[in-house]
Amino acid sequence: MSKKPRILVVDDEAAMRESLKDWLMEDGYNVGSAESGKVALKMARESNWDIVLMDLKMPGMDGIETMIKLKEWLPEAEVLLMTAYATIDTAVQAMKEGAFDYLVKPFDPDEVEIQIKKIIEHKNLLLQNVLLRKKLEEKYHYDEIIGKSDVMQEVFDLISRVAQTDSTVLITGESGTGKELIAQAIHGNSNRCFMPFIAVSCGALPDTLLESELFGYEKGAFTGATHTKRGRFEMADKGTIFLDEIGDITLKTQVDLLRVLQQKEFSRLGSEEILKADVRILAATNRDLKAAIREKRFREDLFYRLNVISIHVPPLRARKEDIPLLVHAFIQKYCLEMNKEEKKIAPSAMKLLMDYDWPGNVRELENIIERALVIGQSKEIVADDLPFSRRDIAPVEYPKSLKKMEKLHIQAVLKETGWNISKAARELGIDRQTLYNKMDKYEIEKEGT
Repeated sequence: MSKKPRILVVDDEAAMRESLKDWLMEDGYNVGSAESGKVALKMARESNWDIVLMDLKMPGMDGIETMIKLKEWLPEAEVLLMTAYATIDTAVQAMKEGAFDYLVKPFDPDEVEIQIKKIIEHKNLLLQNVLLRKKLEEKYHYDEIIGKSDVMQEVFDLISRVAQTDSTVLITGESGTGKELIAQAIHGNSNRCFMPFIAVSCGALPDTLLESELFGYEKGAFTGATHTKRGRFEMADKGTIFLDEIGDITLKTQVDLLRVLQQKEFSRLGSEEILKADVRILAATNRDLKAAIREKRFREDLFYRLNVISIHVPPLRARKEDIPLLVHAFIQKYCLEMNKEEKKIAPSAMKLLMDYDWPGNVRELENIIERALVIGQSKEIVADDLPFSRRDIAPVEYPKSLKKMEKLHIQAVLKETGWNISKAARELGIDRQTLYNKMDKYEIEKEGT
């Protein structure tokens, strides 16, 4: 505590009450006094007290009953009970009900000062723990993204380094891994953060509609074009445009997009006017764009324009140590939205979540936690609240071929380490060059590269 605590003295004996108050005030404490439990409760409702010195035996409400009710108003207050009739039973009961300690009458001022210093040290330690926990939580959060795993810490580091640039970023990863959150974090930490962030789901729109959505159109450009409409690139001027599912756009739209990337200009449909675009482009895909290039479904020149900087978001199964953090965050989020008391999660339920393979990634986990909070009847999330059981978590079937087994094992270790070659080699017990040789031999490539 950075300042001296406020102390309330509660005792029905006026001499003891006033003596204690005088001793404490001489030491520079802000002190109040109450002659009964009833008065003490009234003072607790009207003002905040850090420490309460309370007599155990008082007419009406005794010290323990008063302490229990007082802590409803001041849960962080520490109570020192004072008694002339100390026994083991009263001491145990006092501590069980929440007293910090007790003093046996008669006592001298030094004993009181020693106990107060203990309370101050205790409160300071609690405060340090809160601050430390807050720092750790900040370390494991980047805007709305959560993760303490090595792979996510590397993603956080990469976001920090690319955010201040205007470089185009390609974000890869499976569906549900949070690619749009990565894009929002990049924009939110950039020099463009106060300008628009415009997201476009390219896979959700047919080719003709996507073109007009991106670039806009003039009145009369096609049947139904009754007015001029600005496109998303115009709306994102001076800001950021996020092109989600970029791997789903047609070759014609790819050509138009390439022009924007190369020349920073475009035209509305039905117009020959050239418009300039001061827009940072972030794109995302869950597809293998290199495979799409080989199959002539994606332009190689567009890929290299988009892939100036690449950020791969690992699947949830490759960063399972993040699951408890994510579960806690989703419980807080939905309990707040549903106006419910925050629930805990039973160890058996958490084990199910940790053992599950998460094909739908973080999005699936969020949906499952929301569902559990809606249907759950107990004070904690239990295994029965989850939509899968132990039998749904099928064992992995391994190939009989040693070569195939080795390839699968190398791929699994690479994924677990976020494709960190040095770390993967250490885990496998081989050197980097041997790992590279085996990757070439088995044609192992990182997803989305």
